[in-house]
Amino acid sequence: MRTSIRTAGAVTLAAALLATACTSTETKTAAGRTAPVDLGNVKLVSYSGCDDMLTGLRAATVKNVGPWGIGGPVVMYAEARSDTAAKSTAGAPEHSTTNTHEAGVDEPDLVKTDGDRVVTVNRGVLRVVDAATRKVTGTLKLVDAEQVWAPADLLVSGDRALVLFSGGGIIPYGATAKRAASPGPRYVLVDLSGKPKVIGSLTPDGSHVDARMVGSTVRIVVRSQPRIEFPDAGPDLSDNERTRRNAEIVAKAPIEAWLPKYELTTADGVTSDRTVDCGQVSHPAEYTGTSMLTMHSLDLSQALAETAPISVAADGDTVYGTASSLYVASNPRWWWPRPIDSMIVDVPATPAPTPATPSPSGSMSPFATPATSGSASPIATPAAASGLDPAPSLLPEPSAPSTVSLTPAPDVTFPDSPTQTITPGVTASSTQSPPSIPPSDPPSSGTVPPTATPEQPPEETEVHRFDITAAGAPRYVASGKVPGRLLNQYSLSEYEGHLRVATTSTAAQDTSTAPPTAAPDTSSAVYVLDADTLARTGEVGGLGRGERIYSVRFIGPVGYVVTFKQVDPLYTLDLRDPAAPRRTGELKITGYSAYLHPAGDGRLIGVGQEASEEGRTLGTQVSLFDVSDPANPRRLSQMFQKDSGSEAEWDPHAFLYWAKTGMAVLPLSSWTGTEQTNGTALVLKIDDSAVTRTGTVVHPRPKPAENDRVSPYDPGIRRSVVIGDSLWTVSDLGLKVSDMKDLADRAWIPFS
Repeated sequence: MRTSIRTAGAVTLAAALLATACTSTETKTAAGRTAPVDLGNVKLVSYSGCDDMLTGLRAATVKNVGPWGIGGPVVMYAEARSDTAAKSTAGAPEHSTTNTHEAGVDEPDLVKTDGDRVVTVNRGVLRVVDAATRKVTGTLKLVDAEQVWAPADLLVSGDRALVLFSGGGIIPYGATAKRAASPGPRYVLVDLSGKPKVIGSLTPDGSHVDARMVGSTVRIVVRSQPRIEFPDAGPDLSDNERTRRNAEIVAKAPIEAWLPKYELTTADGVTSDRTVDCGQVSHPAEYTGTSMLTMHSLDLSQALAETAPISVAADGDTVYGTASSLYVASNPRWWWPRPIDSMIVDVPATPAPTPATPSPSGSMSPFATPATSGSASPIATPAAASGLDPAPSLLPEPSAPSTVSLTPAPDVTFPDSPTQTITPGVTASSTQSPPSIPPSDPPSSGTVPPTATPEQPPEETEVHRFDITAAGAPRYVASGKVPGRLLNQYSLSEYEGHLRVATTSTAAQDTSTAPPTAAPDTSSAVYVLDADTLARTGEVGGLGRGERIYSVRFIGPVGYVVTFKQVDPLYTLDLRDPAAPRRTGELKITGYSAYLHPAGDGRLIGVGQEASEEGRTLGTQVSLFDVSDPANPRRLSQMFQKDSGSEAEWDPHAFLYWAKTGMAVLPLSSWTGTEQTNGTALVLKIDDSAVTRTGTVVHPRPKPAENDRVSPYDPGIRRSVVIGDSLWTVSDLGLKVSDMKDLADRAWIPFS
């Protein structure tokens, strides 16, 4: 027996604002009985003024302060960043778009195209490439050379681009040495009508959560924490005394410690420091006081003069948007410092490979270093975007050659792994009351009194809806609550006046009797909420007992849920009657799909990992499912690449499906047993009955510096785009243009 270890999945911090109640439901207790879960009233409350706000925030934060300050020891999470309806503008060639969750709602990504031009942001440089001539027509350096590591994405509307630097400490290119770096992310507005130029920027004090764009309006969500300094009391104090002193500091902190701040720079270069007004801040009935979530609204067609910010004293983790609504969801347990995995699988005894560990830069290395020659292949299975625990194993087991095997092209590169961030943990939320300072330690008797263990908050997900049809700040509509936690934004879907929510719940365990390696008692469910009130209308549960959700896709009145532990049940759900959703079919196969993509009537594409009967991952698989009969889903075809991984497994933006020709493209990396082969873009043909391999696209490998025998790291191909009859692939080194029919090279556009 060996425990399969995984990274805690990509946690994207989002905004949360609250209102109407869900009815109670039931969950399994540790003793196996069912007991009602009181979901309570979830509602948004405005502060009556700054004094009321300060009293409430101090009271809530005092209850959640500890010996380390706000929250406990830091908890590390891998944060991931996250096709392609064909559209044509007047005179522009037919082209693909970013693979987004909902049509008409754009999501940030590292490349955008309107068919006439390709806009990319790479290592701090924005480039504009003319699609017809395949020449770079504009270049704009946004950060200094020492900050080229800064992760960035794009949103483009007409001749305006918004560059989103999600990391903190970004200094604008050319800034004077006297200017200090802001601790928060930086959002830069660029004019593309001529030579690219910066015409404004927004720099919040906080951390980037997510953004969505409808039309030319972008909604950005930022999370901030109280700016309170807790002096080091030295090594001799007990945790109780540290906590007491920290609580005293919180009880005296001014309102400015919590109010969100941001810096706005206009087109004329004038920079002003601003603070969200107390009247624009709301809070739920219960909150921790340790987080403030702010939503900025930017119209890219207008000058960057104001961002209409609104804030809420709440924690959050997931953002989902439609053309008219923005949903934000928060799970009070998202931060909880739980074991990264407790799944047990029976596998033959083999040399243990070294797990992938964070690199000095903070990113998660996609490959672990083998402990010994012949040990398990060190391909990491990265976490699903914005989800928790999506992969059963960091490392696949050795296996016999597959009957369906692909040979990766030589000299290829691997896509960047998800950025890893460190997020401080916070403790359970509590109702407001006057600050209660913990008593000081009793006189020492030679022993230190034990520190109380904070109570684990309920595993519930709060969901909050905002109307974004009007310009300016979103209008709050309603809130609700469901048991369990979300995987990612694909766990949410609005359809015909209802919101469908898929969650996984873990029953409480009796730690006095359960072995420390016991697998958690989990099950999953889909809840249907009325979109106007977010009150629960119906639910279907009992999905994947002892497993957890690995992917979800809602397509019209039908839902598809994949759970996994050792085999992969693909569940089909009939959601036509919101009051009586039901499970109609189930398909059990080895492995799992981490991403599901619609492929026309009755067909569904799954991208994920094949696995052994014991649940050990073996390599990337792309499956074609026949779901035309909801009672009898079938897998028609499978493409399996042994000992490989794809960024598309955790970031849907990396997956391209061009329905017109049935072409699918995804980045692929493989481990040959002696070396890693990075940088291949795997091209597939998916028709009504089969998945077949068309070929691969490979970018030139970076050349080592003079007198340097070691080749520089190459993150490989990251994205692919269709323009006319050409396939464009994007890496950190440049753009390659290939013929869609035979993948013949047409052009190479280096990022020099």
